Amino acid sequence: MTDALAQPHTDREALPVELVDDVGRAVGACSVAEAHLAPGRLHRAFSVLLFDSAGRVLLQQRAAVKTRFPSLWANTCCGHPAPGEPVATAAGLRLTEEMGLTIALTEAGIYRYHAADLRTGRVESEWDHVLIGRLDIGAPRPDPAEVADFAWIHPDALRDALADNPDAYTPWLAGVLDVAEHAQVRRISAP
Repeated sequence: MTDALAQPHTDREALPVELVDDVGRAVGACSVAEAHLAPGRLHRAFSVLLFDSAGRVLLQQRAAVKTRFPSLWANTCCGHPAPGEPVATAAGLRLTEEMGLTIALTEAGIYRYHAADLRTGRVESEWDHVLIGRLDIGAPRPDPAEVADFAWIHPDALRDALADNPDAYTPWLAGVLDVAEHAQVRRISAP
């Protein structure tokens, strides 16, 4: 594992993202900041959700300085691959940067969504690759510049929390959970 605190600071808003069409084909590039200006530009992203042996999922509370949906609870980590960068590679690097974890990840599916953050004026318009992994050994060591807190929760309890207090969670979390759980069921029931 890499010490997340030793990582150099990067202006993530200036990094390039891959723009995609309605079926996920690359059609160009722009900066993270530009992709998230209203009305939003559809681009490739990833969301990681880790499970433990008890079936719980690892959530993070986004840092208050995030430009989109700050201080809300979200999946384990998320981000954007650079144009042409393999999604699993980018997701693995971001998981190390944000949560101090190095875990094998498997792509579970795609979750496409569009969500406006009324507090910041930014927009998410994402072709989101959902990746899952299992954390059995070790503990998260989150970068405090990225993550305010983390928690393990059973998916059923998370669904109840999402229904009871949706404003505490990112708008993509329920969809990411659906894709991840569907993939988990397929893996368990596969011969």
